[in-house]
Amino acid sequence: MPTGRVILAGAGPGDPGLITVKCVEALKEADCVIYDFLANARLLEYAKKGAEIIYAGKKGSANESCSQEEINRLIIEKAKKGKFVVRLKGGDPFIFGRGAEEAEELALAGVPFEVIPGVTSAIAAPAYAGIPLTHREFASSVTFITGHEDPLKERPAIAWDRLSTGRGTLVFLMGWKNLPFIRQKLLENGWRAETPVALVRWGTLTRQKSVMGTLGNITELSDKNNMRPPVVTIVGDVVSLRSKLNWFEAKPLFGKRVLVTRALDQAGEFTGILESYGAEPVIFPTIKTAPPLSYAMLDRVFKRLSSYDWAIFTSVNGVKYFFERLYKLGYDLRELKGVKICAIGPRTELAIKERGIKVDFTPKEFRAEAIIAVLGKRGIKGKKFLLARAMKAREILPE
Repeated sequence: MPTGRVILAGAGPGDPGLITVKCVEALKEADCVIYDFLANARLLEYAKKGAEIIYAGKKGSANESCSQEEINRLIIEKAKKGKFVVRLKGGDPFIFGRGAEEAEELALAGVPFEVIPGVTSAIAAPAYAGIPLTHREFASSVTFITGHEDPLKERPAIAWDRLSTGRGTLVFLMGWKNLPFIRQKLLENGWRAETPVALVRWGTLTRQKSVMGTLGNITELSDKNNMRPPVVTIVGDVVSLRSKLNWFEAKPLFGKRVLVTRALDQAGEFTGILESYGAEPVIFPTIKTAPPLSYAMLDRVFKRLSSYDWAIFTSVNGVKYFFERLYKLGYDLRELKGVKICAIGPRTELAIKERGIKVDFTPKEFRAEAIIAVLGKRGIKGKKFLLARAMKAREILPE
């Protein structure tokens, strides 16, 4: 069996809108997706039907986490079976993501691989907190630093004394647990206690939380605000700009959780609107749309469709299933010749127009009573009406 291939892909910092187009394309083609704790699970919706989805954990020392060695073996095992594997990693795979180690193992095993960079939380979390990493008046350089070095190293690789020479912006990833140590080292090497510091948790998501302080008090503020991983730490004078540039957490619905009960296949657009206002949508469908158990009645209608005076569509779903069946039986739009079209609501009207059909009447109020009031004035006695609607609906209109 020929060996498959692997893509080490960056899932971005959390906001699903920050995924790259190339990563989406890879997910749509993948036979197997192996993803981490920090990769937004909503991105898995791009995976094709039937793709194998494997959660690899990578959440500190949590029991559900796989070791890096286990993940390496898993990726190679799947690829050796001829599968196209996407290894979906939070942020960017080559910035403190151990992607290089996985690439080395793939190269050693003779497995072809590619790398798709991702938007790292090192730049995204500060941006969503209103903190630019560089600024002509405050910082001309930025340094990314791991806040959690390999414990097996014989000697630390971070030269704390050199971090004090440039006085640019410092960004620590995975450094929440070691925050007291990081603070101590910076103070010991010449950083002022008044230096502004920011902690950003769950950066770019609607549950983002930011804490501002100084090197002198940031440890106490972290404890007071119950900060926990994942946290990005920003040190430098640019942090002071947040008071002017805080845009994300200033959204009108930021921090609010909104329960969305719409059908799963129709919740996406509404949740997107909620997120644009800063809310965190919780999708909990209480309704499911499905085709009718039998099309016998509708099929009989199609045979005499042109005999109706009006066709009334009450929802987007009604439009969808009506025309899907119409085309499946070999009919087309010519069957509606002479039939006036009524739509309840602008979305239903749009769904009809997208099929190349003019809508003759859309009531200003999106309910059955409004249709009755207007059509009643036009004279409905002796007219034939076709009502395309859900099986479970109000009976006012047909009555």
